[in-house]
Amino acid sequence: MQLRPRFLGRLGAADIVTVANAALGFTAAVAAMTDPGLAAQLILLAAIADGLDGVLARVHGSTQVGEYVDSLADVASFGVAPAVFVYAIAGRSWELELTTLSVPELTALAIPALYVAAAVVRLGMYTAYDLDDRTTRGVQTTLAATVLAAAYLSGVTDPALLLGATGVFVYLMITSIEYPELSERDALAMGVVQAGAVLAPLAFARVFPRALLAAALAYLLFAPMLYPRSR
Repeated sequence: MQLRPRFLGRLGAADIVTVANAALGFTAAVAAMTDPGLAAQLILLAAIADGLDGVLARVHGSTQVGEYVDSLADVASFGVAPAVFVYAIAGRSWELELTTLSVPELTALAIPALYVAAAVVRLGMYTAYDLDDRTTRGVQTTLAATVLAAAYLSGVTDPALLLGATGVFVYLMITSIEYPELSERDALAMGVVQAGAVLAPLAFARVFPRALLAAALAYLLFAPMLYPRSR
């Protein structure tokens, strides 16, 4: 009987970071039930890990399982975790108990559930069709999760606004709008701001999450038309 773990010798450095990304997603989902601010920080930390695994894959090479592990981790960190995060905020603010299934309860449950479904579809389509391209169709799950987390850390705590934004991302993730890949320089700059939002979200009047939110929204709105396609 073979007791040796099957993944030994098959997972690379990038894959290990990707698996850590998935664990951060689970931790963020749990934290959302008691501390949404911490959950938002963990989602942004997962986004940093998502960028780091790409860097490691380019430096050390990728493995056969890398692309599959990456999409599975993204479902946890940028699909399930943000959905639970938004639901938890609405649940605490509106004192939802899911016993009467009122309109607020159904809304707070349905929109995050659709967000998860859209994220799964988007990541599946990406893995099947966009993996080797410099552009991808539909808003990236990482971008959607970053906007939601950065918005909360910036002071946007109204559950109606966050649910509305989540509903918009449900549609945007499954559209055919093409988003170009960030250049390494821009991705590094984004990572530095993300790190600031994780480590010091309240510093200097919330400058780091607000700068991150502004940059993410600028990319969301203008990248399909204005961001250079070959970097």
